Amino acid sequence: MGFFSKIFTWWNGATVGTSLFTWRNGRKVGTDVYGNVYYTGKKSDRRWVIYNGSNDASRIPPDWYGWMHHQIDGLPDEALPPKPKFLKDPTPNRTGTAEAYRPAGALERGGQRAAASGDYQAWTPE
Repeated sequence: MGFFSKIFTWWNGATVGTSLFTWRNGRKVGTDVYGNVYYTGKKSDRRWVIYNGSNDASRIPPDWYGWMHHQIDGLPDEALPPKPKFLKDPTPNRTGTAEAYRPAGALERGGQRAAASGDYQAWTPE
């Protein structure tokens, strides 16, 4: 990512201000499977993440989410038991993409709502 895109885009990785703050006040504690890098403050208990790609909080795995929100004190690799084999990998938020859920009456699917069953009578004021 170029220098100018770091200045003018906040949604694509870390901005210049965040990078300076991290360089000055942060200590790297780990990375996750998606390449996100996690930091903690040198003099405080503040925690933050530098995303690998777009800034979307749903891209943080559940174990690192617990660490980010102070639900666990140690790093996820050390403090949590191994993940059970039956768990699926987390999926990112699909809202606003072509893969988003669209029910039968959605405008994106033609907007044809199923007919009412007939047991509903609209209220009218007297």
